[in-house]
Amino acid sequence: RDRRARRCGWKDSKSAGPSRATSRARPTPGPGRQEPFATRSDDTGEDPAMADSSFDVVSKVDRQEVDNALNQAAKEVSQRYDFKNVGASITWSGDTVVMVANSEERVKAVLDVFETKLVKRGISLKAIETSDPKPSGKEYRLEAALKQGLSSENAKKIAKIVRDEGPKGVKTQITGDELRVSAKSRDDLQSVIALLKGSDLDVALQFVNYR
Repeated sequence: RDRRARRCGWKDSKSAGPSRATSRARPTPGPGRQEPFATRSDDTGEDPAMADSSFDVVSKVDRQEVDNALNQAAKEVSQRYDFKNVGASITWSGDTVVMVANSEERVKAVLDVFETKLVKRGISLKAIETSDPKPSGKEYRLEAALKQGLSSENAKKIAKIVRDEGPKGVKTQITGDELRVSAKSRDDLQSVIALLKGSDLDVALQFVNYR
């Protein structure tokens, strides 16, 4: 049979060499896969890494902490010997702390006790605005109001400090009773915080919403 196949020009399929492979088409990436070196961008076309960092400058007082300080002060005033028989007291009247005693000297002593308790609870004395003692009948009265929020004047003053003394490129924006500070560099924001902490301002500041 082999001789007949050679005479007739037949080729045994087993002896046939491999056929030349056709060129393979480039596989299409399946779902969830990307082409090599493919780049991605968000819908805005902006690099999220280039977004500004920011924080808010606020002036807020935790009323609960003030209340705790007031209660501690009231307890001390009621127990101390030098406050006996002088009509000394400290109470709330709405959002105002009212201190009373039968002399200017004693009502100032009540205020001193209250301020000591505030400081121990981490509340800046810049967060309260205290009036001068005023006579009212046979007693003296002194009031301390909580300062909540940045006034327009203080917000403008802080913005000017940042603009004149802070790192270049830092931006400020007054929004209600708060001030937004933003910059490309977080190091610049830290420099602004240090600058404001060292500034001579008559308002208690907190730095919140760091992002």
